[in-house]
Amino acid sequence: MGTGDLTERLSVRARFERFPATVKGAFILRGEDADPHQVVFRDATVVGIGLGTTHPMPVAAVTLDVVPHRDVFVPFEMPVGDLEPGWYTMTCDLDVDGVLETHDGGRRFSVAWPRASVRRGQVKVHRPVAVGDTKVVVDQVECGGDSAKIHLRVEPPSAIAAKLSADGARLEVLEIDTEGSTGKVKITAYPLLRTHRTLRIELRGRGRGAEGAIDVALD
Repeated sequence: MGTGDLTERLSVRARFERFPATVKGAFILRGEDADPHQVVFRDATVVGIGLGTTHPMPVAAVTLDVVPHRDVFVPFEMPVGDLEPGWYTMTCDLDVDGVLETHDGGRRFSVAWPRASVRRGQVKVHRPVAVGDTKVVVDQVECGGDSAKIHLRVEPPSAIAAKLSADGARLEVLEIDTEGSTGKVKITAYPLLRTHRTLRIELRGRGRGAEGAIDVALD
C-alpha cells in the first residue's frame, strides 16, 4: 500500500442493493480537489469483518479520468451464496496519479446466520459497572438476526471503548454509537447464538486503570 494521503483528492463510496444471491451496485469515485486525476481501478475485494477471509470481486481493471466534483461509477455484481455467515465490507485497489492505495467503500452487508441458530429478544440488565471514576449502566441487550445491540449509559458522559465475548469467544464489535450530551451508548456487534450462555462486556475509559467488566447471563 502506498503512503500518499488521498482523502483530499479522491473519495470512494460503495453503493449497492442486496438481493438473495448477489450484491449489485457500483463503486463511486469522486474528485474532491480542483485537479483532474487519472485513476487505474485495479481490483476489488469483499473482506469478512472479523472473519479473516477475503473474496475477489468480479470487477475488470479499467483506467478512468476523474474530474473535479464529478462522480464516476464502476459497476459490480458480487455473488454471495458461497460466503459464510457474517458481516462484510468492500474494498478496492486504486492507482491514483501513480500512487497505489486500498480504499474501503464505507458500507457493510451481512450474510444471514441460520435462523434457528440465532438468539432473539431482549435481555434486561440494569446493572452498573465502575470504569475508573465513571459509572456505566448496562441497560439491556437486544438480540437480533444479524446483530446484537448493547445499550449503555455513561455517567458523566464520556468516550468509552468496548470488547465483547460470548462464552469466552470474541464477539466482533461492528460499531459504537455515542450520544455525547446524554451519555447514551449503543454497541452493535455480531449476533448472539442460542448456544451462548454468558455475554462478557469489557469497557475502557480515559486514564490509567479506567477499566471494568460485567458478565450478563443470557438465560
